[in-house]
Amino acid sequence: MNTPSEDYHALLARHDAMRLRRRILSPAGADDKPGCAEAPQAYDGTSDQQLISEFLPLVSPLEELIAELYRALFERHPYLRSLFPESMAFQQAHLVGIFRYLIGNLHHTDKMIDTFAQLGRDHRKLGVRPAHFEAFETALVEALRMRAGARWTGTLEDAWLRMLRLAVSAMVRGADEAIAEPPSWEATVTSHEFRTPDLAVLRVRPHQPYSFKAGQYASLESPLLEQAWRPYYLARAPHPDGELEFHVRARGADGVSDALVYGAREGGTVRLSAPRGALVLPDHTPSADVLLIASGTGWAAMKALLQQIDADRPRAHRVRLLLDARVDEGMYDAAYLEAFRRGRPWLTVLTAGQAGPTDPAGLSADPPALRALDAILAKRPGATTRQHVYLALTPEASTTDSTRAVVARLASAGVPAMHTHHDITGIVQVTETSASTTRTGLLSA
Repeated sequence: MNTPSEDYHALLARHDAMRLRRRILSPAGADDKPGCAEAPQAYDGTSDQQLISEFLPLVSPLEELIAELYRALFERHPYLRSLFPESMAFQQAHLVGIFRYLIGNLHHTDKMIDTFAQLGRDHRKLGVRPAHFEAFETALVEALRMRAGARWTGTLEDAWLRMLRLAVSAMVRGADEAIAEPPSWEATVTSHEFRTPDLAVLRVRPHQPYSFKAGQYASLESPLLEQAWRPYYLARAPHPDGELEFHVRARGADGVSDALVYGAREGGTVRLSAPRGALVLPDHTPSADVLLIASGTGWAAMKALLQQIDADRPRAHRVRLLLDARVDEGMYDAAYLEAFRRGRPWLTVLTAGQAGPTDPAGLSADPPALRALDAILAKRPGATTRQHVYLALTPEASTTDSTRAVVARLASAGVPAMHTHHDITGIVQVTETSASTTRTGLLSA
């Protein structure tokens, strides 16, 4: 049951959502009086995208624009600093990526709105409220004017504000629609097992019911690093005991992963976000072949999917698992995979060639791995249009490029785009990077 305070904040959120929707296409500076707020018309962001892109050098580099934005935000609203992790380096880098995504996808407004609605739902765990977005907007305008100086124009400012308000309106709507969902879940660590000196398998049990599907991921927060979150794949299909499993590799960046690998202990606690992700088996599809491709801790998602496929048999005719086991990672869960493979003739496990020392990009630049994929696709050329492919690639360098290379190879082999599933969106990446991912979004990345 909601408390009176929760009900009050829910009403505020709905009010702010309605007001932001009214403002979305209003001229910059228009107030919210009833006579000024007309129903927004369909927005085609192509012209704003062209204008912003043409004059982007005025405020570039984006890294300096974002640094100035945060300076203005915290100077005007010091209390907002507590919503962010102690180190702002990762935060600033991710916000640069957010703006690049916004500008690059402004002509695909429907897709962009869906993406930012999801971010709005995720932001609830951070304590972000609609009023904070207004403070963010004010700080952005100040930063843009400061960077561009006398060359800044009202026309450019209006274009930036329409872009920002489109994203913010979608985020507020997403948060409003998820008002009945807990913003986060407390969980107790039930086991912590080192598989390698820098990789741990954690089991946790949420204190409240936690519904998810095999193949999804959740962001974790360690009490050792408050206000910093990092996404990890759930390495176990839903189970009656309610325990969740995560595979975490430390990266020496003193971030969330290092805190979980070296600081988490049995009996300790973590916080979980709501489950998200695209690596989910279709609910109602005819039997089809399934191809799973993973590297590093991307195996965690495949482990959960294999458990779910096993429970759902005989939905899939055949399942093939292609693992890209690199020299420095190996297969840390080999014993489990070998035991699982026995007695399941529908599963074929293949290991791609190992990447060489001059090949840091992993699967995207590894000829043996791509040749292994080509061999899989060539064996049953007529089946490629029917099979579903799930990708969870986590090399240290350029996960996006790795995934795009594999997606392109699948497309050329005739696998329909709607049958290729991965979690690379341009904003959120469930990867093992050398830096610790903290937050993703406008106020927090």
